[in-house]
Amino acid sequence: MDGRVVIVTGGTKGIGRHIAQAFLDAGAEVAVCARSEPETLPESGSRKASFHACDVRDATSCRNLADGVGNAHGRIDVLVNNAGGSPPVDAATVSPRFSEAIIALNLTGPLHLSQAVHRWMAGLPEGGSIINIASVAGQRPAPQTAAYGAAKAGLLNLTGSLAQEWGPKIRVNAIIAGLMQTEQTELSYGSQAAQDELSAALPAKRMGRGEDIAAAALYLASPMAAFVSGASLEVHGGGETPLFLDIMKRHVQQAEG
Repeated sequence: MDGRVVIVTGGTKGIGRHIAQAFLDAGAEVAVCARSEPETLPESGSRKASFHACDVRDATSCRNLADGVGNAHGRIDVLVNNAGGSPPVDAATVSPRFSEAIIALNLTGPLHLSQAVHRWMAGLPEGGSIINIASVAGQRPAPQTAAYGAAKAGLLNLTGSLAQEWGPKIRVNAIIAGLMQTEQTELSYGSQAAQDELSAALPAKRMGRGEDIAAAALYLASPMAAFVSGASLEVHGGGETPLFLDIMKRHVQQAEG
């Protein structure tokens, strides 16, 4: 990735920081954004990621980010739309303002950023690459994630639509992240005992790590993925076992016992 310029939204912590670190280690110039600057930034040797304050829910802020990075480096090669997430909430009582903010963060924000980098990427001889970090929540329903899951499902559709509209100059792909370990894993999955049981239920026998998503993003941005566009790459360790199998197994064991 020598000479390439990469933007990673939400690249100051969690999965985003791992993604930023991977691109730095691969030789790229990396810009990360968040609403507030962290105490430290990803770095590799003598090179460090640059920080840019940005609220991805705001289209003007997104344009300022893209133009700031583009003007500083003369190009933008890769955009990783990583910023996102949501705490669990009750769909019956959550405020409209909260739902709108979650959809803006996880869906319209990536659209704003993609539009903002379009002119920078379309002008490059080799084009550019946009990578949207999606979630298994966008593929299957789950209680307390209504707005978040709907936004991530929309992000997958957006990925395919932009890939068709902006090809061949700009490739657009998504990474569907499974159950992931982050700094706040307990907020999503509960106690360590619960996390261990969830890990054991996955074919890979562990939850995902930031390095797993970073490796997938690096591949999708690289020349090795030159013919990959409009794809949704599932990085979930084999996927979650359907609940009905556990129920059936328990009843069979009870009948035989």
